[in-house]
Amino acid sequence: MERLQKVLAQAGVASRRKCEEIITAGRVQVNGETVKELGVKVDPKTDVILVDGQAINREKHVYVLFNKPKGVISSVTDPGGRQVVTDYMKGIPERVYPVGRLDYETEGLLLLTNDGEFANLLTHPKHHVPRTYHATVKGVPHGSILEKLQSGVKLEDGMTAPAEADYHDVSPDNSSAVISITIYEGRNRQVRRMFEAVHYPVERLKRVRFGQLTLGGLPRGKHRFLTPDEVAELRDLALRSHNIQKNGK
Repeated sequence: MERLQKVLAQAGVASRRKCEEIITAGRVQVNGETVKELGVKVDPKTDVILVDGQAINREKHVYVLFNKPKGVISSVTDPGGRQVVTDYMKGIPERVYPVGRLDYETEGLLLLTNDGEFANLLTHPKHHVPRTYHATVKGVPHGSILEKLQSGVKLEDGMTAPAEADYHDVSPDNSSAVISITIYEGRNRQVRRMFEAVHYPVERLKRVRFGQLTLGGLPRGKHRFLTPDEVAELRDLALRSHNIQKNGK
C-alpha cells in the first residue's frame, strides 16, 4: 500500500505537490469514491484510480534531456498558442512534463519525465542539485561583482544562497562577457535577477549543466533519453546534497 499522491506522481499525473492539490480539489476517485484527504493509502496494482474521470496510466517511466531553444514555453500547453517544449516530444508515447522551468528567453538543458517522484526529488527546495548557466552580459563585470554573486545577493524574496561564478569568455574588445554561474536553488528567474541586482542585466542565458549532466553536443531543439546510470546518479546527487545540508557537512 502506498500514499495516493505518491501513486499519482509515479503514474506521471504531475509532481507530488501538484498531485496533493488535485486530491484536495476532489478530482480523484478510488474504487468509485471521491477522495479529498491526503495520506489515504491505495494499492496501485488492484485499486481503480481515476483523475477527472480518467484512469491513471501505468506507463513505464522515461527520462529525457532536451536542448530547449529560446522562445519556447517550459510547459505542456500554452493558452496563447505559443510553442511549448512538449511540441518537440512527438515521438515519445509517454506523457512527459518539464522538471522545473527555463523561462521563455532562456535556452539550454531541460529535463522532462513522467516520473513525478523523480521530478519532485530534483526540484524540492531541500535538495540542492547544482545548475550551471552561461550568462552573456554587456561589459565585463569586475572581480568584486563576481564575489557578490558568489556570496549571495539580496533579491525581493531574500538573499540568495552562495553560488559559483567565474569568467567563461570575454570578447576581444571587452564589450561583453560570458559568466559561468552555478546555483543550488531554483527560484523564479533567479539567475537573471541576480545579475540585475549587480547592475549587469543578462542579454543571453543558457543552462549548460544540471547535476552531472551536460548537453554534450546535443543540437538545439533535439532530445535524448537518459541512461539508467544517469538517472541513478541524479537521484544519488539529490539525496546526498540533502544529507550534507542536514548534517552541516
